[in-house]
Amino acid sequence: MGSITRRSIIFTTLIGFVFCMGCRAAKAPIPAPTTDAPLAKQSGQETAVLAGGCFWGTQTVFERVKGVTATTVGYAGGSASTATYAQVTQENTGHAESVQVVYDPSKITYGTLLRIFFSVAHDPTELNRQGPDVGTSYRSVIFYANPEQERIAKAYIAQLDAAKVFRKPIVTQVVPLKGFYTAEAYHQDYALHNPNNPYVNICDRPKIGELKKQFPDLFQKYKGE
Repeated sequence: MGSITRRSIIFTTLIGFVFCMGCRAAKAPIPAPTTDAPLAKQSGQETAVLAGGCFWGTQTVFERVKGVTATTVGYAGGSASTATYAQVTQENTGHAESVQVVYDPSKITYGTLLRIFFSVAHDPTELNRQGPDVGTSYRSVIFYANPEQERIAKAYIAQLDAAKVFRKPIVTQVVPLKGFYTAEAYHQDYALHNPNNPYVNICDRPKIGELKKQFPDLFQKYKGE
């Protein structure tokens, strides 16, 4: 995402249309995972932590998915002592801009969340970048919380690679979640609160349209819209 400056806005406006079209990985829904957890019989609460480029765009997708009850942007992959935006953007903390997705497993499965992650939220074949954002903090990561999430994630990546769904191999890391650290307040729901920001208009809002187009049964308007 880079610092929010006049220079970054101009840069985004000039080249964003070229690069950010790659932020959306697929033009149609990719195959559903063949390995997944079944829908739970009772309502509950589970959490997924995903990183796929600028966390503004990832959040704006998942907060509009039916079955998701809350989303929070933050940092994962590094230590608590370096979990600030100023430090993370130096690209030496080990953190990735991430989104914590809280969902009801009786309404949506972990595998379906990953399907949206790979289809709409980002391009999983881009190494250490998404669109105009470059660096390890923008890398693609699935931070699993338990062995079942690890199993589902690794099986799905293997399935998609074997089927050659994408033109290039998936580079998404699948690593254990060691900690999630909430980002600064101004980053929360940034795309919703800043609809006229050029970056948001070019890179993030198209993802909402793709979610609605590719997964109409899972799309819901977000509060305040």
